[in-house]
Amino acid sequence: MSRIITKIFFVLLFMCTINSFAKAQSVTVTGIVKDRQSKEGVAGVSLTIKGQSGGTASTSNGTFSFSTSAKLPFTLVASSVGYGTVEQQITNATTGINIEMETAVLLGGDVVVSASRTPERILESPVSIERMSAATIREIAAPSFYDALNNMKGVESSMQSLTFKSINTRGFNSNGNTRFNQYIDGMDNQAPGLNFSVGNIVGITELDIDNVELLPGASSALYGAGGINGTLLMTSKDPFKYQGASFQYKSGVNHVNDDNSSVQPFNQLDVRLAKSWNKKFGVKAAFSFLQAKDWFGNNYSNFDRNARTAKTGDRNSDTNYDGVNVYGDEVSQNMRNVAQSVVAAGTATYVRNYGLATGGLVPSQTQINTFLASNAQTQPFYVGLNTPGLIPNQNVSRTGYNESDLVDYDTKSLKASGAVYYNFTSTIQAVAQANWGTGTSVYTGSDRYSLRNFNIGQYKIELKGQDFYLKGYTTQERSGDSYISSILGSYINEVSKPSTTWFPQYIGNYVGARAAGQSDAAAQVIARNAANQGRFLPGSAEYEAAKNTIMNTTISATSINSTDPTKSVYGAKFDDKSNLYHYEGMYNFTNAFNNVVEFQVGASYRLYDLNSAGTIFNDLNESIDINEYGAFAQVGKKMLNDKLKVTFAGRYDKSQNFEGRFTPRITGVFTVAKNNNIRVSYQTGYRNPTTQNQYIDLSVGGGSQRLIGGLPEIIFGKYKLDSNKPYTDVSYRAFLSSAATGTANPALLQQYTFDTRGVRPESVQSYELGYKGLIMPNLLVDAYGYYNIYKDFITAVDVYQNVGTLASPTFVKFGVPVNAAGEVTSYGAALGLDYLINKWTLSGNVSYNQIGDLPVNYINDFNTPKIRFNLGLGNREIIKNFGFNLSYRWQDKFYWNSSFASGDVPAYSSLDAQVSLQIPSVKSAIKLGGSNVMNKYYITSYGNPAAGAIYYISYSFNP
Repeated sequence: MSRIITKIFFVLLFMCTINSFAKAQSVTVTGIVKDRQSKEGVAGVSLTIKGQSGGTASTSNGTFSFSTSAKLPFTLVASSVGYGTVEQQITNATTGINIEMETAVLLGGDVVVSASRTPERILESPVSIERMSAATIREIAAPSFYDALNNMKGVESSMQSLTFKSINTRGFNSNGNTRFNQYIDGMDNQAPGLNFSVGNIVGITELDIDNVELLPGASSALYGAGGINGTLLMTSKDPFKYQGASFQYKSGVNHVNDDNSSVQPFNQLDVRLAKSWNKKFGVKAAFSFLQAKDWFGNNYSNFDRNARTAKTGDRNSDTNYDGVNVYGDEVSQNMRNVAQSVVAAGTATYVRNYGLATGGLVPSQTQINTFLASNAQTQPFYVGLNTPGLIPNQNVSRTGYNESDLVDYDTKSLKASGAVYYNFTSTIQAVAQANWGTGTSVYTGSDRYSLRNFNIGQYKIELKGQDFYLKGYTTQERSGDSYISSILGSYINEVSKPSTTWFPQYIGNYVGARAAGQSDAAAQVIARNAANQGRFLPGSAEYEAAKNTIMNTTISATSINSTDPTKSVYGAKFDDKSNLYHYEGMYNFTNAFNNVVEFQVGASYRLYDLNSAGTIFNDLNESIDINEYGAFAQVGKKMLNDKLKVTFAGRYDKSQNFEGRFTPRITGVFTVAKNNNIRVSYQTGYRNPTTQNQYIDLSVGGGSQRLIGGLPEIIFGKYKLDSNKPYTDVSYRAFLSSAATGTANPALLQQYTFDTRGVRPESVQSYELGYKGLIMPNLLVDAYGYYNIYKDFITAVDVYQNVGTLASPTFVKFGVPVNAAGEVTSYGAALGLDYLINKWTLSGNVSYNQIGDLPVNYINDFNTPKIRFNLGLGNREIIKNFGFNLSYRWQDKFYWNSSFASGDVPAYSSLDAQVSLQIPSVKSAIKLGGSNVMNKYYITSYGNPAAGAIYYISYSFNP
């Protein structure tokens, strides 16, 4: 492997060397872009040479400089949102160029890179793409640009907390979205131990963001594994283009009219510094700190975790109540099974003691029955089992704790980044970059995880030119003081009173109350009150002591002492220190081929280094590394007088645990009229099972279930699920029901057989037809339809393995990732309109998504509303220096299905609004705004908190 990487590196280095010599023949283009009326420099103007790749953007004072191999004469094109496009013929002098731009209605002038990995007008993109520019970001009404991603066409999100949001497109939304890739300055922003990005908690700061590009749908042919449902690419500002000091302070409130809390402050500070010298050396640094009170998880609906469905009742009416956001009540036992266990244990003890006293004799059944009926420890259970109807055949759960008593809602997010740039020539640049962030938030997976003081660092070195780049980066994840809330709740219960004591006390007191003439309901209340004697109450000294001990003890340190429970050790804390190392290179031969064809090649190598000390992965006694590598090529050609462009791309990727994958892409763009294009594409994508899908070994659900990886070495090697086959969830519950009646029927148990190959990568084939064009100079239309076919869809199955004997079974519940049989299809369409009139901007988009026929026994986790739409209205300067922006969002109701909870997500609407005042004399702006300003609390996914309004005022200097 190392030899292959070395060869790839030197081949690309050789290409770069050739490129640097070739660029010696290039010319440098310099100048300034000004506003024709004010004569001030205009920042962020896109400057390209017509018919050529490459180019640049103007700096904060309007200046620009770039090199090109184009031969004179050529046409220099300047474009920017809000200004008319300028095409200036350059015949001799390429320096000191002066371009003046007029405010004008202009749509479709943005230049994007991610759709083809080369600059092109957004109107000519071969696939669907959404873009958010720096100018757009300054005008959004939402508290952050990441919150505003929902306004893009086809975009949906799952909000798990104030600062943790998962972005998605085209269905199969999830809390931790492993089907969606996110990049920051070319670095995969995923947490290595999770395989998905943690929103923008550890990401790019508000003042340092230059632009955002989003690709809905599959993108593996260009970007590798993952990204089946979409790819988000965020680019930070270049210190050569955006210099000086800038800061922003935002202060506001949330939890307005919230039953869970009084009004709480929301504060955020952003600072950015950038400087360059002699167009050779540049540095920048950015800092952001946010502090607020998180939204509360307060869904106390009753939930059946085995059947994955809601059920009626609450803590008072259902003895087996399991609240969605209540933890510790996942621990549940059948009342008759508990009584039978006590009787069986009492019988075994009596028989053993009888034998010791009589020299090995065995007591008769009559003697045993007499003992059981008279012994104080067994009498209630024996009588209850032998009195028809006295002990009901129903489950009882322990009394749990609300999420608000267990989770840290004091949200914090600190982000810091810095970069050093050096220009070897006008076209070759070296960059050393570091992004680091830490924070406290809440994430939803199979449980609700309190992420406390976790941090992620990303560190990159890159050499890039007009036609190439070489880069290497690492992502270092540290879990800090993070823990599992349900494990914490269950273990606080165990410390206060072990379940081996609590359940017998409950049943014994229930039988006593019923014998005294109490009704079933009254007896249940008496029984719970008796069993809860000594329970640690939230806020008490005992509770806080147990909580602090458990949340600061690692999961792997847990040790249960059944003989003396007081000596047991309980832990709910992660200890994850996983890392990712990535190396990548790309060369674009387009200029070398004189733009006859566009041709690119690239290769990458990645290493996952998993280190959780047994708290997440199966790595307590062994190290886990995962090696992946891949290469891609893309060729494009314009034909029919440049009216048709066809592109072919293909990528091969190999992970050490799975077979290699080839993912092709074919796209075509046909210009039916100036600024009107029809696009068609066939794309493929795939994703490897996540690091957790492969190697997880974690107790969840308050200890009621163990999640294990789907690789054969874990399924068959460690847990022997081939030689000691488990049973299906449905048949296990049927067996329990028969056992509770007094006669267990093992014939009801049905074995589950795992595929000998274990879990495998899932793949998608995506077909898309779209149109983007200017119907009028001030009306942009973008429409598309798609059809996806998924194969080997990764889902999960719950099984029960008997680790005891047939006579005395002991079952362990496992959650295991598997591939669904058959194909899963989905389809949808979207339409977007942007209309400009004078300085007014009107926009709207609507999206439709639907899942097709499902394979047998497939759990529908499409998790997407059929219809959703966005409306926008804004004016940068409705009167002098005053502007405003409104964004309205609505989505239909839908059903959410996840490993944590499942239920209906009601339809909701939300309005974001802001008014702004520009103060040009001091380069400042004041913004008054809010998200969800009507303060209608809503959820985006079941089991997650409801979000209300955030109202804020901000002051920005030199934004």
